[in-house]
Amino acid sequence: MQENAGLLLILLAAIVMIIVLVVKFRVHSFLALMLASFVVGAGAGMPLPSIAESFEKGMGGTLGFLAAIIGLGSILGKMLEESGGAERIAQALLNALGEQRAAWAMMLVGFVVGIPVFFEVGFVLLIPLIYVVAKETRLNILYVGIPLAISLMTVHCMLPPHPAAMAITRMLGADVGTVILYGLIVGLPTAIIAGPVWVNLVCSRTAPASQQAFLDERCVLSPHRELPGLGLTLFTILLPLLLMVGKTLAVMSLPQGSSLYSLMTFLGNPLTALAIAVIFAYWALGLRRGLQMVQLQVLTQRCFTPLANILLIIGAGGAFNGVLIDSGVGKVLASTLGQWDINPILLAWLVAGLMHLAVGSATVAMVSAAGMILPILDAMPGQNRELMVIAIGAGAIGWTTVTDSAFWVVKEYLGVSLSDALKKFTAGTVLASVVALGMTLLLSHWV
Repeated sequence: MQENAGLLLILLAAIVMIIVLVVKFRVHSFLALMLASFVVGAGAGMPLPSIAESFEKGMGGTLGFLAAIIGLGSILGKMLEESGGAERIAQALLNALGEQRAAWAMMLVGFVVGIPVFFEVGFVLLIPLIYVVAKETRLNILYVGIPLAISLMTVHCMLPPHPAAMAITRMLGADVGTVILYGLIVGLPTAIIAGPVWVNLVCSRTAPASQQAFLDERCVLSPHRELPGLGLTLFTILLPLLLMVGKTLAVMSLPQGSSLYSLMTFLGNPLTALAIAVIFAYWALGLRRGLQMVQLQVLTQRCFTPLANILLIIGAGGAFNGVLIDSGVGKVLASTLGQWDINPILLAWLVAGLMHLAVGSATVAMVSAAGMILPILDAMPGQNRELMVIAIGAGAIGWTTVTDSAFWVVKEYLGVSLSDALKKFTAGTVLASVVALGMTLLLSHWV
């Protein structure tokens, strides 16, 4: 018992170290996770060469699959950005719903556009449209901006092929297509309640007097450009999801070993699905609209540079998980938490939420929580791993506050005070997290 308690104290010390290094000393999350991995390994008595081997194995095993996925997803997002596809979807929804329902329109825009792009990219990409709508309708910028931000954060945490969601799907051994289906079932009501419903309760529709001067400075209309067709843009975004979900349905309904089963399994592999989507995007959003291959090559190169940060963080999270398992700390953690009388879904949600609050990164929170939850799943056969992925994502949505760069992106681009950002956006993410937890628990009774 004393040995087990000692191992848990080592894990606690490592988590505290990650928090202190990231929050107080501003150490990069990759380095903090790396140092924590060595603290856990050394504290558990692993030989030093074994710690390095576990770290290398954990990082390589995680990135061996995800590096290509993240790269392909980034290309798809870049094509959507450069072609004006995101703008086309936003305009179509605003025209269909009307500017007075702009909060609903922007929530739907975030949910669709957020599928292939990172949170910060999606928000910065669509913020000019928020400025235009707020200026022309004289609606409060928070009234239209918060639903977009909440929707983007929900998709970012819960829906593959986003890097963190894909990473924990892989780490927990869950089926990607099923995670996408569950993510849509849980995520859309979450985005609705914590988006347009929430702002209707807490935000005035009428713009404050100070907003007009802010918009006059920020709202510079871009010259008219030809945008891609709505149907083609939507199909490009949804193509990888359709292929991955199609694989899941094929596994459930087709006889194993049949030609169609093999074909759908191949096409629905995340790597194949995203590769097909990228090739289609090159044609639909590039070549078809007059771009040359040399221009597409430049766009592709430009989208890879920002990926180093996310790749290193996810890789270090996988390495941390590898050291937890090889050191024996994971088994002790699973045994201890397994004795608690708490629903595993609630536990996964709680761990991810606390890590996000402490570390300030939804991605770090998700991969760290997955590493701590995985030993519990291995010790408790029969748990629905797809629901656990959704639970971790639901926990990571909440507490997007001053420690998270996403908070400052929203605050600064919307030009609001710190207190308004905390009351409207941070509180909205907490509400989204709670709603997503409730939806996940409800779903667990049906699957």
